[in-house]
Amino acid sequence: MDITSELFRGVRAHGSLFGSSTLSPPWSLHFVDGAPLTLCTVLTGAGWIVPDGHPPEQLGAHDTIVVRGPSTFTFVDDPATAAEPLVCSEECATPEQGGTRHRLGWHDPGEAGGGTTTLVVGAYPVSGEIGRQLLDSLPVVLRVPAGGDGDPVLGHLAAEVARDEPGQQVVLDRLLDWMLVCTLRTWLDGPGRRPPAWWSAQKDPVAGETLRLLHAEPSAPWTVAALARRTGVSRSTLAKRFTELLGEPPLTYLTRWRMTLAADLLTEQPSATVASIARTVGYSDPFAFSVAFKRVRGTTPSAYRRTTAAR
Repeated sequence: MDITSELFRGVRAHGSLFGSSTLSPPWSLHFVDGAPLTLCTVLTGAGWIVPDGHPPEQLGAHDTIVVRGPSTFTFVDDPATAAEPLVCSEECATPEQGGTRHRLGWHDPGEAGGGTTTLVVGAYPVSGEIGRQLLDSLPVVLRVPAGGDGDPVLGHLAAEVARDEPGQQVVLDRLLDWMLVCTLRTWLDGPGRRPPAWWSAQKDPVAGETLRLLHAEPSAPWTVAALARRTGVSRSTLAKRFTELLGEPPLTYLTRWRMTLAADLLTEQPSATVASIARTVGYSDPFAFSVAFKRVRGTTPSAYRRTTAAR
């Protein structure tokens, strides 16, 4: 598994559609939950996203914006709108509110008159240290204009939100996942971006292949020599190229990634012993694992588990 797939694995929609609304001006929807990630895409029409503490961003048809929590935001017809804000939160998406079709005053797009705007909003829970690494690499607000990789998804999304059939939420979740991945890939590859080191390094034949190996087999007894053999370069070439692009040597990177995996396992598997988690991430000696974990995370595995369990 490549690093991008690993990081996205912790960011999955699950009943996350906050709203699908066809709106006639004036309007003001204030999303107050501050979800870790919220994706807003305009299917038809136009409007403005106003993130708290950030300048307004105009959205036209097929434009998409992603807001990183805990920031909240408002979607308005105009930054100077006189509309009274309608507070929107997770409760807007509960089955008791009528399901997808009736969330936030849903109307059939086919029945909408001219000048209306159709908005789809999906909120994403992000759990664990792996997902947090993705969040840390993103700005608070990012915008992707129409014409990106996500455009083909929007037709499917528009068709599905207009339906009211069994299994719809699963379909919407997967479409939102697809849309989020396409949006972030388009943004990371955009001109003038400063993407995180792991994103750029994946495209390098030496560092990228090394990353792929480390993430595919994190528990393997890797050495620089073994990695160099698998990538077909010398040890010095591999170490130099990896360090230049990732900012740290390959085995230092591996240790840090193993501790990230271990941190999530300690939280997700409360009945697993520290020794078994140590073996899972490549340590036969639980003491050596505990020393490495404390050096990287600043606390022992047992103390980390107690702290996260108390949250």
